[in-house]
Amino acid sequence: MAGWERLQETVRLELIQRMEEGCRAGELADRLAAAGQDETLLMKVYHELMALEVAEDFPYDEPSSLGEIRRLRPEGPRRLRAEWSAAQWRDKFRGAWLGRSAGCALGKPLEYLDYLYGKDGRPGWENVELWFRGADAWPITGYTPLHSRAEAEHGLGLNDWAPGQLSTREKIRFMESDDDIRYTILGLLLLEQKGLDWDSWDVGKLWHGQLTYAQVCTAETQAYMNFAQETSHLHGDKPADWPLRQERVRMHLNPYREWIGAAIRADGLAYGAAGNPELAAELGWRDASFSHVKNGIYGEMLNAAMISAAFAEQDNARILEIGLSEIPRTSRLAADVQRGIEIALSAGSERELVRRIWDSFSHYDPVHTNNNAALVAATLTYAGDDFEKAIATAVYGGMDTDCNGATVGSIMGAKLGASQLPASWIEPLNDTLYADLPGFHPLSISECAERSYQVFLKLRGELEAKESGSQQ
Repeated sequence: MAGWERLQETVRLELIQRMEEGCRAGELADRLAAAGQDETLLMKVYHELMALEVAEDFPYDEPSSLGEIRRLRPEGPRRLRAEWSAAQWRDKFRGAWLGRSAGCALGKPLEYLDYLYGKDGRPGWENVELWFRGADAWPITGYTPLHSRAEAEHGLGLNDWAPGQLSTREKIRFMESDDDIRYTILGLLLLEQKGLDWDSWDVGKLWHGQLTYAQVCTAETQAYMNFAQETSHLHGDKPADWPLRQERVRMHLNPYREWIGAAIRADGLAYGAAGNPELAAELGWRDASFSHVKNGIYGEMLNAAMISAAFAEQDNARILEIGLSEIPRTSRLAADVQRGIEIALSAGSERELVRRIWDSFSHYDPVHTNNNAALVAATLTYAGDDFEKAIATAVYGGMDTDCNGATVGSIMGAKLGASQLPASWIEPLNDTLYADLPGFHPLSISECAERSYQVFLKLRGELEAKESGSQQ
């Protein structure tokens, strides 16, 4: 069976994925429709889809290997100069963790079909606005209200995967458990345990040791399940043919391999590589390669490089430029992010911005990497140094609200530092997060930030020792 979805839906999504990758499906769409729920026929269609070649006239060049990605990336600074005091560094790490938590918490109640896909002909962003207006809370200046007249007037609701709605304005007392926070912690743990000595195999082992099957979604579900078929529970050594096995882990029945799951895993790794966007992007590549390919990988590399750059760079346009310098200029993601920036530069209001982003990228699934990255880029371009405007616009855009709020919040928090973040967004968190992970349920956000700072110092020391050794 497929894992995240029923097989019929999995193959339907694979058809879309192959066409987005530049393949011509021909009669396979008709054969998929004719297969119904017959699993034998569905798997025949699936295998034929996987055998398709990218069309020669496809205008993009999108490799998944690090060497090929670097060959196609633009010029970039690779490493930035940041001479902060220990107190200033700590303020930035705490800002990054707090900003990520605040943005995630704002968007978490809205991670719901009404705002992901839209409803009754209305786009998701319009439903976000209707919810806040119906609670007399427009424009967005605080966390999502628990109730709204939009419930009765428009049939809108909040995330039913979040029992208790603990991130709403009326109930928020901490950062509640969420995958956007769990992956940040797992990135921290990986660097604490392994330093720079790890690859995608170690990612799989970490997930199997720390995450339950119920805690993973879409591409992560498929990779988690596929990895169990490629490793021994008793004999945990990495097999010599791991590159071949890795390809099966990230490809088999995984039409989500360019969706947003990898992009939300960048932060804990990027914090450890603060000020070193090339290293951050490489760590993102290692992590994403476990479950994603092509634009799915680039999404994590882009976010990792931007977050890393935000610890040293104060200009959002420059942060975006540095992020783009670590992914192929020949990719769909690079083109879509550039389009997001262009929309923001000509938008006269947040409403115009989110409308145009939605209209430009509605051909993607709402949890795809590219459309959400375009919204993040547009938000950073439009918001400047305004933390509240940044996370509010990211969430206003609909689609993957908690992921976009978290990514924008992380970048803005690292850039501004905790001391510059608005108290109205930070104080309700009470410096506490819950993650449904051993040792992190609950834990203070300040402790997470301090541990990230210590990892940063550790990795910096490893790099300095390596560079010193190579010069001798």
